[in-house]
Amino acid sequence: MKTLTVFTPTYNRAYCLHKCYESLVQQSNQDFLWLIIDDGSGDNTKELVESWIKDNKIAIQYHYQENLGMHGGHNAAYRLIETPLNVCIDSDDSIAEGAVQKILDSWQLIKDEPKFAGLVALDEDQDGKLIGTKIPEHIKETTLYDLYNTHGVLGDKKLVYKTEVVKQYPAYPIFEGERFVPLGYLYQLIDQDYKLLPLNEVLCVVEYMTDGSSMNMLKQYRRHPRGFAFSRKSRMKLAKNFKDKFKNAIHYVSSSMFIKNGLFFKESPKKFITFLAIPFGIALNLYIRYKTKGEF
Repeated sequence: MKTLTVFTPTYNRAYCLHKCYESLVQQSNQDFLWLIIDDGSGDNTKELVESWIKDNKIAIQYHYQENLGMHGGHNAAYRLIETPLNVCIDSDDSIAEGAVQKILDSWQLIKDEPKFAGLVALDEDQDGKLIGTKIPEHIKETTLYDLYNTHGVLGDKKLVYKTEVVKQYPAYPIFEGERFVPLGYLYQLIDQDYKLLPLNEVLCVVEYMTDGSSMNMLKQYRRHPRGFAFSRKSRMKLAKNFKDKFKNAIHYVSSSMFIKNGLFFKESPKKFITFLAIPFGIALNLYIRYKTKGEF
């Protein structure tokens, strides 16, 4: 069995998926399986992947499912993965040169340490520029929450998790008619019980595509309010300071307005903070409606 699963949820990305494939073929260490979660694509993704499987340059597993969104793709991946480690490389990204070897070298440091859930490492853009900031060298262990909220690190980071850890937690919920739940829900749950080993090495080369979720967040926010409200309730409950709880309460109020949830106050895990956040949540809701007018 391989040690690492690189999983890639994809939806109608046959036109760019080859970049991820080529970066994996070029890895010096081939101790990995590429798991492709085809989330209901209507293009030629299946035929393309079948041609790569036939070429037999790397180990590939292909799974097709109805369109459930990014979080649904992650649910399928975590259900299917059997290797000790896993990392997600998005369909418009590529894995950095030598990344598999770097992951496996760091794995040796934590595989017998039960307090570690995995690794947190760096991303860079297509021009080789670091996304955000490096992790301070003095940090020997952290949670993802503390990395951003205590240590002031900026920008997207790449997470490599122990599969046995991920499988301990509930799947992302699927809401009828919606296709998005923020992935941070799971990461914050893991933060309550485990630490991450910082790795100041680039593991992923990212490209923010115009059809990607990162570039369409306000539209996502309006299209998938139940998913966002669910996430904000969890983050409000687990946040460690008033500022973070209040920020999430504002978003929770706004999302609740989109779904016309009259019970949002009763359902809030932090009622006093939610009460204070109501006028700001209304303002945010109106702002999102204004910015996305004509789209809905």
